[in-house]
Amino acid sequence: MCEHLEIPLAGSETDRFANDCLQVQLLDNCRERDVYLVQPIVAPTQENLVELLLMIDAARGASAKRITAVMPHFAYARSDKKDAPRISIGGRLVADMLTAAGANRVLTMALHAPQVHAFFRVPTDQLHAHRELSEHFLALDLSNTTVVSPDLGNAKNATRFAKLLDVPVAAGAKERFPDDRVRITSIIGEVEGRDIIILDDEIANGSTVDAIVDLLDERGARTIRIACTHAIFANNALERLANNPRITEIITTDTVPHGPSFAHEKLTVLTVAPAFAEAVRRIHSGESVSALFD
Repeated sequence: MCEHLEIPLAGSETDRFANDCLQVQLLDNCRERDVYLVQPIVAPTQENLVELLLMIDAARGASAKRITAVMPHFAYARSDKKDAPRISIGGRLVADMLTAAGANRVLTMALHAPQVHAFFRVPTDQLHAHRELSEHFLALDLSNTTVVSPDLGNAKNATRFAKLLDVPVAAGAKERFPDDRVRITSIIGEVEGRDIIILDDEIANGSTVDAIVDLLDERGARTIRIACTHAIFANNALERLANNPRITEIITTDTVPHGPSFAHEKLTVLTVAPAFAEAVRRIHSGESVSALFD
């Protein structure tokens, strides 16, 4: 992001006390500055969240003019509804914590559900990676391609993505069980003999992708590729998916940082740093961020 904006990256230090508490110090002057704190909320999720809260507090205490929390991935977006008795709604709570710490604005990408955007009580810009993902697939022959959403909740995103590729769209009907099992009972749309691009916002355990791939195989799909924005790849999900002979390719972005152990010949990681950098430039200069999607 800093290379794209042609500015230096400001430093910070995080210390851990003997009682396991964290302390953050920002190493550059923030007084009357427009400060952007970049921190994906990913594993270790609680550590990264507290570090971001402390960074925001430090910037506020240093008299920053405006503080923007830049979260390429917001893990608590999946805690977005009360679907069981006496259950917490973590997405709303964490959004309130960011505001209480002193964040004046939030910049993020591909929140899990539309209602999460409304959890934030400060101006919030939500980017998506459709442009980066579509540019990858437009280099291929798409004459026989269908975009498939694993569930109806993601169908609107899949429809937008399919329009960029000028291909039809289909969607699965999904059921999720308490033990994280997933069952996809049917697919709405034509997939037999088609080259499939499965589009999802996030892959964690990969159980949803496993289920939709099995059903697509039963329905006679010709080839299957996977595209997602946030690649969590928990519990060896990458290895399991990549070793499935029915899956030709897995495309994702760098919203979730991974080490060399996540490399695989079927995996392609696209950067969204230029998109975030352009959004930062537009926020700083008072331009429209939504115009990025026109």
